[in-house]
Amino acid sequence: MERKRIYALIPAYQPDNTLAGLVRDLDKQGLRVIVVDDGSGSDYKSLFDVCAEQATVLRHETNRGKGAALKTGLAWLRDNVPGPYTVVTLDADGQHAVSDALNVANAAGEDQGALVLGSRRQGEGCPLRSRLGNCITRLVYRAAARTKVYDTQTGLRAFSNRLVPVLLAVPGDRYEYEMNVLLHLADEDVPILEVPIQTIYLDGNKSSHFDTIRDSWRIYKDILKFSASSLLGFSVDYLLFSVLAFFTGWTLFANIAARFVSAGVNFSVNRWLVFKDKGPFWKSVAQYFALAAGILVANSTILFGLTTLGFNPYLAKLLTEITLFVCSFTVQKKVIFRKKPTEAEGSCIRYEKVLEP
Repeated sequence: MERKRIYALIPAYQPDNTLAGLVRDLDKQGLRVIVVDDGSGSDYKSLFDVCAEQATVLRHETNRGKGAALKTGLAWLRDNVPGPYTVVTLDADGQHAVSDALNVANAAGEDQGALVLGSRRQGEGCPLRSRLGNCITRLVYRAAARTKVYDTQTGLRAFSNRLVPVLLAVPGDRYEYEMNVLLHLADEDVPILEVPIQTIYLDGNKSSHFDTIRDSWRIYKDILKFSASSLLGFSVDYLLFSVLAFFTGWTLFANIAARFVSAGVNFSVNRWLVFKDKGPFWKSVAQYFALAAGILVANSTILFGLTTLGFNPYLAKLLTEITLFVCSFTVQKKVIFRKKPTEAEGSCIRYEKVLEP
């Protein structure tokens, strides 16, 4: 692939002078650079003006978030650049080496239907906050998407113009956007590849604008809300099961009755609070209770098997519920309450000002 067909997209919010050097180095390697000033303010105007000597600079008048900045750059490419081309996204703080950006972009050029991630391996030089955050996010993503990705938080990503309309349709305006991309592409069976890159953290990653509490909530909120909903449903189920099993001595009846009541509670909470589904009510009901019936069969089969093997019925119930939790979340998120964004959402993106070299 000709390097002139690689576009480097850099979202930037109140960056330091490292950005100008990064733009210069990318330009020297023949990449076409797009920088999105995400409402950094007048104090940073001179820095972006320097970048505009070698890059196309798009400006937001106010800060709208990393996801919004990335989508602004993608919308500009969609509207102004005919394919084929490859896009590689980089962070503005100099923590991605230009050589790694080229390697990741070249890999995406070879597999134009895939998203390629620059994957870091966290070692001794990695700040504890980043190491812990990467580990938690990796586990959460694997549970939610049933797909293994080592570095879910990397900002160094590359893809062909074929994926631009898909990425514009993914919801999210801030840090949650990058996780949403991974979840959405896993849903669509888009290959996600990883290329090893250097792990570079400058000054303990102090330049990051990531808010640990606020932005972590945006990233994890769906699975955390689902977990809370499942805990509520489990509590109703387990309590009712225990009462009925104690008074009737009939484990199978107690399990079916408890499951029926808890399923209604779980459906209501998931539809209106967790996934905020706006699809046809009765279709969701039918799909959910088909899932509930399938899980009930599996639940009863596993429970019966464990109790037959001599497990305490209360312990057997607990083990059964844990086993089926991930299955239930995956089906509800991907099928029953699946959001269906359209490319039209990308058409609403605006860039207030464009400076071209």
